[in-house]
Amino acid sequence: MTGHESRDRFPDAKAEGATIEPMREPTPESPTTLVTDRGDGRRQKRYPFPNPVNETSARIVAAGVVLTGAAYVSTGHLLLLLALTYGFLARVSTGPAFSPLALLATRVLTPRIRKTHRMVPGPPKRFAQLVGLLFSAAACILYIADMPVASRVAVLMLTAAAFLEAAFGLCLGCIMFSWLIKAGLVPERICTECANLGARP
Repeated sequence: MTGHESRDRFPDAKAEGATIEPMREPTPESPTTLVTDRGDGRRQKRYPFPNPVNETSARIVAAGVVLTGAAYVSTGHLLLLLALTYGFLARVSTGPAFSPLALLATRVLTPRIRKTHRMVPGPPKRFAQLVGLLFSAAACILYIADMPVASRVAVLMLTAAAFLEAAFGLCLGCIMFSWLIKAGLVPERICTECANLGARP
């Protein structure tokens, strides 16, 4: 755009002393994306779930879940279960913004790993966090209902799934998400790249 075209397009900018700042694109894992007007009357979420997601960060978070879950299964301490449940709730609701584990992974550990990081679609990862929330919330209910063994079993299953992702990059929740898309239960427009997740290495 030429200087003349810019003046024509913004005729009052110079006269009123206004400044026009370039729009900033949010980083994929930024927890502080500002609320902006979409131009259609709707507003973006202040803390959106990242899309795409850094696979390295996701596996580090899964490793943290394994450690927390294993500690709860071993000790039965309620605080560990509450911390586990809060982490899933925070990540489902706001991505890494209010999850200490996710912030540690995305802000501290992942940037220090010198490798080519693989970026993967965000919606399946969010669904996997939702599944984790359901399991951990069920474990809380079982604990309150004075069924500690059943509570530990629920967390043990959750921990096993997290271990598969942390150790081998196998996200069971992501595979379930692709099945839901294939079955037509989740609109494909939500994630056009997700239908064949089960076939990925």
